[in-house]
Amino acid sequence: MKKSWDEMYKNMWDERYKETTYAYGKRPNVFFKEWLEKFTPGTILMPADGEGRNGVFAARLGWKVTSFDLSIEGKTKALALAKEFNVTLDYIVADLEQLDFSNEPFDAIGLIYAHFAADKKAAFHAKLNKYLKPGGLIIMEAFSKNHIALNKHNPGVGGPKDIDMLYSKEEVLKDFDGYQVLKLEEEEISLNEGKYHNGQGSVIRFVGRKR
Repeated sequence: MKKSWDEMYKNMWDERYKETTYAYGKRPNVFFKEWLEKFTPGTILMPADGEGRNGVFAARLGWKVTSFDLSIEGKTKALALAKEFNVTLDYIVADLEQLDFSNEPFDAIGLIYAHFAADKKAAFHAKLNKYLKPGGLIIMEAFSKNHIALNKHNPGVGGPKDIDMLYSKEEVLKDFDGYQVLKLEEEEISLNEGKYHNGQGSVIRFVGRKR
């Protein structure tokens, strides 16, 4: 039987996270770190948290962290990293479609390279919006649609090959309508995150406060 897209995607991440080294390193994303440090800790949801570098960093700052990802291998690495830093994560292995946090909305959501299937992206963002308290924050960094050209030149920088999984500023404004925009820029940056994010990348950086 032919595997579904979701199965192949999950298997890809399991294979990547099985490696001994941390695929994107143990340090938090620079943009996420810079902005999260500005705010008083509360509860934070970390979709697609992978091996936990960003969720663990949030926990180290005093945030109560709920992470989720498709990969059981990612969870294993994330919990090991949390133990290394003497913090805890509530880490769920599941797809967003399987989860419901309606009764426990969060103070913040961290969307760090959380690239969803093109046909699910807008719906997933709408669902995440429901899980954020009024006044809550979204901190997002993800590859922009212009990243395709940079990826072709240097595959080592990483990122989806499907342009519809990538982002534009217009798309972010549409999906997160009703937010106070604290920052929204498309930038070309130099990435140095473990084995799979290295070189020049084009990214969307967004910080918004839910009205």
